[in-house]
Amino acid sequence: MKITATSKLPQTGTSIFAVMSGLANQYGAINLSQGFPDFPVSRELISLVNQYMLAEKNQYAPMPGVPELREQIAIKIKYLYDKKINPDNEITITAGATQALFTAITAFVNKGDEVIIFEPAYDSYDPAIKINGGITRYIQLKKPDFKIDWNAVKNKINSKTKMIIINTPNNPGGFVFDRQDMLNLNEITKGTDIVVISDEVYEHIIFDGLTHQSILRFDELFQRSIAVYSFGKTFHATGWKTGYVVAPEYLMKEFRKIHQFNVFSVNTPIQYALAEYLKNPENYLNLPEFYQQKRDIFVKAIQNSKFKIIPSHGTYFQLLDYSAISDKQEFDFAVWMTQEKGLASIPVSSFYHDKYNQQILRFAFPKQEETLLKAAKILNSL
Repeated sequence: MKITATSKLPQTGTSIFAVMSGLANQYGAINLSQGFPDFPVSRELISLVNQYMLAEKNQYAPMPGVPELREQIAIKIKYLYDKKINPDNEITITAGATQALFTAITAFVNKGDEVIIFEPAYDSYDPAIKINGGITRYIQLKKPDFKIDWNAVKNKINSKTKMIIINTPNNPGGFVFDRQDMLNLNEITKGTDIVVISDEVYEHIIFDGLTHQSILRFDELFQRSIAVYSFGKTFHATGWKTGYVVAPEYLMKEFRKIHQFNVFSVNTPIQYALAEYLKNPENYLNLPEFYQQKRDIFVKAIQNSKFKIIPSHGTYFQLLDYSAISDKQEFDFAVWMTQEKGLASIPVSSFYHDKYNQQILRFAFPKQEETLLKAAKILNSL
């Protein structure tokens, strides 16, 4: 006899990433849907992990993370953003960025609290809000530039607003916040009890000479914020599920209360290896050029296709508008292209709660040149 269970996410099914990757595997399609590299992780970094495993660094790490890694992160933040961060009480190592986001939302969102998110939005935000009894307030961003109307944000805020979640560079849109965006955010949250989560997992993957406007650059705004980062995205090792958060001590104290019962600690030898690897800034400073080259190879290869290229200024995703090719809904077109043409992508409507259709697909380009050119050949044939 089955028990009666009330689902906390009754409308939630299998993620679009699992669906499209599953179809890619089933039909032997090129998989530009899920955002993972198809090239090797640094041999040096892998060697360091092995080195620390052999050095018996295999037991539980401290709950906030290995001190050596937190110290190197603080050095990196000072170098990049000229921001002094206390590694003891303002940095916590997490089991990837998604765990960090879930923990941060759980720490501060209570039943009836409202959280503002900007769509298209990474798909873990909304479920985490709902699981904690919160109410999501959506602000819809549209092609071609996905710019935020900050007056609309201001009008959305009320006495129940507990949190605003931002993501720059944005997945899936590839758009980035400029300095004025951050100043606007600071102005509308000033004097409130609103917590800001700044999802910055693509901080190093930014193009065209732009500067990443980290929340760490804005002292007043940082005092009510939690910034989230990913080593998996930075060092091409998404399967290692290692990230970190940075926040002022009084917010970090609450974050760690949840973190300790969520995962407690994170993979020990990988933390030691990352601490060593971070000592050479070139290991992350070359990423913009590395990924911009891949973006440019992909975009150049399809410039004569019928797809309209929506500029990507960050992340490793490229949006393509197929309105000149088909009037199919995004999901249907993505499935058709996977099954019939052998190329998997992600419908951008999946990043909107109401499945808002703009006839745009997202393609991941952290791939070898050969893979990108094969994909481009298919796109050019449509």
